[in-house]
Amino acid sequence: MLFLRGLNINFRTTSCCFKFQIKAAVMSVPKRPKTSYPPLRLVSFTSKGAACRVGVQCPSTSRVVDVCAVDPTIPRDMRNFLEAGELAMEAADKAFQSVDVTSSNNVFGLDEYSLKAPIGNPEKIICVGMNYVDHCTEQNVPVPTEPIIFSKFSSAISDPSAPVVKPEETEKLDYEVELTIVIGKGGKKIKEEEAMSHVAGYTVAHDVSARDWQLHKNGGQWLLGKTFDTFCPIGPAIVTPTALSDPHNLAIRCKLNGETVQDSNTNQLVHKTEALIVFISKFVTLKPGDIILTGTPPGVGCFRKPPLWLKKGDVVECEIAEIGTVRNEIQ
Repeated sequence: MLFLRGLNINFRTTSCCFKFQIKAAVMSVPKRPKTSYPPLRLVSFTSKGAACRVGVQCPSTSRVVDVCAVDPTIPRDMRNFLEAGELAMEAADKAFQSVDVTSSNNVFGLDEYSLKAPIGNPEKIICVGMNYVDHCTEQNVPVPTEPIIFSKFSSAISDPSAPVVKPEETEKLDYEVELTIVIGKGGKKIKEEEAMSHVAGYTVAHDVSARDWQLHKNGGQWLLGKTFDTFCPIGPAIVTPTALSDPHNLAIRCKLNGETVQDSNTNQLVHKTEALIVFISKFVTLKPGDIILTGTPPGVGCFRKPPLWLKKGDVVECEIAEIGTVRNEIQ
């Protein structure tokens, strides 16, 4: 979505730099209801020593509009912003459209701001395992008939360009790129036809994993291997559904030291947004700001022969078309 002083122009990101999978999705997806949220790239950012606050990023220039300065009633914290619902979204869109992104004092260029995790304090980080058809094929295991759910602690959240700290407790550190759902409206036992109205947008997550602790220690429970500090970098933005061509047909890939190690498409998701929200909300009440990591495609290090483990100095780039890239050095 290109923004030009109140004019909204839709465009589809070209696929020249992505390898798209031709295989169709395995599960039918109901027609999605129209979301009430405007097309926005929401970010949390800092600039010139000021405190972190909500901004809107222009996709054509990457400039960030300080919508909280334009309209002081807009919540500065992303979780509070999402809790404010449609009114906050509309206010942010109005503030964004009201400024000249080439000259306003409330606009920051690439070298003038730093992006933080778009939401740094979610109540819940919910994760889905074995949720790509081609990832199941890679392991020669059946496609799950219902979502496999696990979690991370919120303390694992880190910024999109922050380093990942390799703990001394693991020798089997691995990468995973994941499309991540950000909940905008809470609910329990949500109906499938209403599920998309609960989605604020999508972001990118790097689901860093200590495979020894995930798979071989702690009684086989996944939690500890998934939730060391810095094991969940997210960003660079929360992109609302109306700013995406189709969240379930986006190129997704991961690069390690410049070499592509994961390369797929979100059309390979087994359980898509609606199904995940319906299933998860049977058990827990979803809250604004909760995030759902939807699983990773094939190519992770633990299933390579020989295995490929991350080491200090490695650089991992997790990228999803139309959303952006999370880039982390291993330290």
